[in-house]
Amino acid sequence: MSGMDGREKAFEDKFAHDEQLEFKARARRNKLFGRVVAEELGKAGEDINTYAAEVIVADLEEEGDEDIFRKVEADLEKAGIEMSRHRMEKRLEELMVTARQQIWEETQ
Repeated sequence: MSGMDGREKAFEDKFAHDEQLEFKARARRNKLFGRVVAEELGKAGEDINTYAAEVIVADLEEEGDEDIFRKVEADLEKAGIEMSRHRMEKRLEELMVTARQQIWEETQ
């Protein structure tokens, strides 16, 4: 393998690794967000984890966060709880930082 081939392979490997970590961080963020919303909905115990799992699955419907917002907004509305889109977006941003940090710490 020439130096150039090895270098290209290393870049491809790093890209794949970074993508995998980002996927894990996004799933972790969604789990954390699901737990926050579950508590807002008054869920307790295992129901919190169940709801968090539902949020993770909801994110697989389409690219981006719109699928999460649809699910959470519908559930909050059904429960008579108001949470602005801005507040949800801000919380997702904060939780992504937390999730990335947690994933990074787990890989060290």
